[in-house]
Amino acid sequence: MSENVVHLHKPTDPPADGTAPTVLTVVPDAPPAPPAPLWVRSGRAVKTAVTHEKTRATARALARHSSYTFNGGRIVARRTWDGRTGARYERMIRTAEAAGNLEAAEEWEERLTRFRAARHHRRMDLLHSPVDAAKCMAIGGGMSVGVLVALGIVMALNTGDVGDVITPLSAARDFIALLIRIVQVVWGPALTIGPFLALLALWTVGRNQHAAPAWALPANLRSGEGEPITPSIVVKALRDLGVPALARAIKEMGDAGASMLGPIRIAGCGVEVDVTLPSGVATNEVQGKRRKLAENLTRHEHEVFITIPEAARTVRLWIADSGALDEPIGPSPLVTDETMTANYKTGKAPWGQDLRGDAAAISLYQRHLLVTGLSNQGKTAALRALALWLALDRSVQFWIADLKGIGDWAMFEGIAQVLIEGPSDDHVIQATEMVEDAVEEMNRRIEERRRDPSIVFEPLIVVVDEAQLAFMCPVVGDDKRPYGGSKATSRYFMAVRKVHNQGRAVDVLMWQGTQDPTDQNLPKLVREGAHTRASLVLGTESQARMALGDKAVDGGAAPHLLRQGLDKGTLVVASDGIAIPAGQASITVRTHFIDDEPAAEVADRAKALRDGVTTLRAVDQGEERDALADVAAVLGDEPRLRTNEVLKRLHALDAKVYGDQWTNDRLKSLLEEHGEEPKKSHGVMVVHRDHVLRALANRDENGSASAAE
Repeated sequence: MSENVVHLHKPTDPPADGTAPTVLTVVPDAPPAPPAPLWVRSGRAVKTAVTHEKTRATARALARHSSYTFNGGRIVARRTWDGRTGARYERMIRTAEAAGNLEAAEEWEERLTRFRAARHHRRMDLLHSPVDAAKCMAIGGGMSVGVLVALGIVMALNTGDVGDVITPLSAARDFIALLIRIVQVVWGPALTIGPFLALLALWTVGRNQHAAPAWALPANLRSGEGEPITPSIVVKALRDLGVPALARAIKEMGDAGASMLGPIRIAGCGVEVDVTLPSGVATNEVQGKRRKLAENLTRHEHEVFITIPEAARTVRLWIADSGALDEPIGPSPLVTDETMTANYKTGKAPWGQDLRGDAAAISLYQRHLLVTGLSNQGKTAALRALALWLALDRSVQFWIADLKGIGDWAMFEGIAQVLIEGPSDDHVIQATEMVEDAVEEMNRRIEERRRDPSIVFEPLIVVVDEAQLAFMCPVVGDDKRPYGGSKATSRYFMAVRKVHNQGRAVDVLMWQGTQDPTDQNLPKLVREGAHTRASLVLGTESQARMALGDKAVDGGAAPHLLRQGLDKGTLVVASDGIAIPAGQASITVRTHFIDDEPAAEVADRAKALRDGVTTLRAVDQGEERDALADVAAVLGDEPRLRTNEVLKRLHALDAKVYGDQWTNDRLKSLLEEHGEEPKKSHGVMVVHRDHVLRALANRDENGSASAAE
């Protein structure tokens, strides 16, 4: 019997021969991964559910309809408050005062007073209404019972039944009982349904006004208004602008990139935000990328404006709602408000709207004006709108030269004392002589101011439209001096310079409109002499600098980036006479367009405010003047005028002939020479038209008799 020997110790030396047993190593499968914790699986499910498009659509719908109801309540409350209080009138008063229209402010204040008086009267009536109501109910009830009894008596007489006397009363009682029953049945459901109907009404108001956040509105409304501007969108647009230092800084900031931004504020038909740039990024680097920035914000280039405020290393972005700048801004208040008046010293002309949608009003007091731009972009309309407003101040005088000559200023016939219309060299010569006459008038006023510092002069506005024709005029006068040019010998150039230098002190102001500015047709000294400089669309940045100055362009003014033909009437204005946001050097104004027919209506209102003005169509100082005939001419259709007014009109007719040497005594001597003389009317010396015409007739008759002899 053999025995199996089991070795308890494993041999340390492996067998030397090939009889060693084959050892199979079995590698077990990797253990299954432990299941994710329940909280991880729950988080993933929640994230998927929250970010699902249906969930987002549901959240937007919930937010939208909740906002409709809430904001609808705000709208209704605001309307109710305006209807029950004087808040609407107070807003209109503040608006009128801000525009400098004190007459409108007084009118709204008067309306507010009437509203408050009527409200007080109604409240006082409430003290007597309970007694009056009780009396009315007693009288009405008695009369009703009497009528019903009388009707019952008639029925009883007709039927012979005495019981019919109370039949109408019984019917009335049954009808009242029926009404009470109906109210009892309806009252409970009405109390239940009433609040829901009220909420439905508020929701309807909010829905009609789209009173909800832009992100919560339906897709068709969001796409119509453009992508809403949020901090993340602005930061992303700046990051992708192509400025390496800016992109690196934003990437390093990570989620804190929005710290560069100030609050995003609603500003008119768009939003406004200040961006503090990181170190190493200059403001002009962002300004030069306007188109790319606009496209990054899903806007067109003309819908984004970049300006430089006072804060260092900061740019201010104004981003329009998509398509908002292509909408018209409405008619001018000059056309819609027939009661509007003007005040040269304290008032402001309603010129249009700024990009915020606020009224843009400009002061014209003692400010020379320059409006330029490419042809057919609204330059004359913008300049004429200011003149039409100022014409409503009867104290303002106008001398106008329209070197286009197609009737754009024809409505000023009877307002302007001088009106030159035409593009020829002769018209340019007349315009030059008109400006030189303004210099003479300015010098006369300065001399009078020296003698009497307290004297106040009537404003004189000298308007030259298409002034580039005057600067480019090739004609040389008899004195060998050219009319055009930009040298010290140029007559027009030097006359404008003199008015710019001293005219403001005595209210002799120069307004010029010119197109396509260059150094040749708009010399530097002339354009820099204007206090108010405004430009429509231009072709190049160099022209923008000519029109507005380096400071305005460096601060963000960009008339060369406006769209020719599409941005007609849009002006970039640099002036201290218009409210410009703090830190900016210019403001963009969308001006009201006043067509020729409405302009003529405004001019008619201005003429009605004046005593009558004889408009001279040309200025000719080369011929010898007939003083008596000139007196008759300046009188026009007026039956009589004060001698001071006659002297003013003579001076406007020919400043060189009827200058300082023409006084009341000389005018009196002229009339006495021909058998007439000025006489007093209500204590004031006047010249009668009939007397002057009689003197002319006598002179002609005597001249004819002398010739016959």
